[in-house]
Amino acid sequence: MKTAALLSTAFTLPYALMQPVLGTIADFAGKTRLMNLSLLIVSITALICAVADSFALVFAMRIAAGLVAGGVFPVAMALVGDLVPIEKRQIMIGRLLAVGLTGNVFGAAIAGVIADLFGWRGIFAVFGTCGLIITIAAFYMLRSFPVPKPRPVFNLPAVRENYRSILAEPRAKFCFGAVFFEGIFIHGIFPYVAILLLAAGEARASIAGLVIAAFGIGGTIYSLSVPALVGRFAEARLMVVGGVLAAIALSLAALHFSWQAQVAIFGLFGFGFYLLHGCIQVHVTDLSATARGAAASLHSSFFFIGQATGPVLYGFGYSHGTLELQMFLGSAVIIVIGIVCARYLRHPGKRSEPL
Repeated sequence: MKTAALLSTAFTLPYALMQPVLGTIADFAGKTRLMNLSLLIVSITALICAVADSFALVFAMRIAAGLVAGGVFPVAMALVGDLVPIEKRQIMIGRLLAVGLTGNVFGAAIAGVIADLFGWRGIFAVFGTCGLIITIAAFYMLRSFPVPKPRPVFNLPAVRENYRSILAEPRAKFCFGAVFFEGIFIHGIFPYVAILLLAAGEARASIAGLVIAAFGIGGTIYSLSVPALVGRFAEARLMVVGGVLAAIALSLAALHFSWQAQVAIFGLFGFGFYLLHGCIQVHVTDLSATARGAAASLHSSFFFIGQATGPVLYGFGYSHGTLELQMFLGSAVIIVIGIVCARYLRHPGKRSEPL
């Protein structure tokens, strides 16, 4: 389990640290071009992992994948911000999440089955092969994708100004701080799902994959319900409810219910997380009209720094017999995140909405 957590951090920490660079590349060199190249490199590193003869090589390839993986989803979110007006953006981001989460759901479930049948090498082999197929398809589909506006000429003063304007936006500290703690306390628990199940007597890797997939299913349900939710409820209320639901689920997961119950719990966990996170993402795409790639990448960077820190924090708790206590603490932090975001995240020129 410690090895799994180490490989998770080997991917997520470089992912987080490279984000500001990738955001700049996206804004100046083109978002679709960066997405294609990043997906290609991630696929190749997975195939190398499948045939690696040492842990050191696998570790190195996970670092390499982490360095470029942020050129895919965060950049796609920034592209949505370029193309979709603010009043429709949460719905479109929800649809983007639906596509991504469908892959996560099937990926987590299938990975567990492949691990039981062929071991970890089989997971990397299938992932890398599918990634190459998608890379080829994306190259032909995205090369004629409309460019929202002429790309600016790269220069360091412009880069500095882009990041200065983003960080000067009052909402930035709440957006980035919130996703940092989400990464720690929500996604940081994933490497220890198998441990939670083992405490309830379930040792199959396929079941652990199913439970993690349930988190994605909850997110998919959120993404499909976004139009109705946005139409009926104030954004502030959605953030509070999302935080409360995610906190309840994290606390329930610490109580070592049966795997069947954990599937339902992680479904609720995913729904609550994406309900809160989706609202934050809309504000991220609104931090800068000229540097959305940089804003989305900073958002992703803070999130994955938290995600890289989370397994280490939970690992300390596991080693000292306080894993469940830390999960309860995480639940309290998540509720605070929902309340703070509901209070301070407001679109410019829009009146405050009652909870």
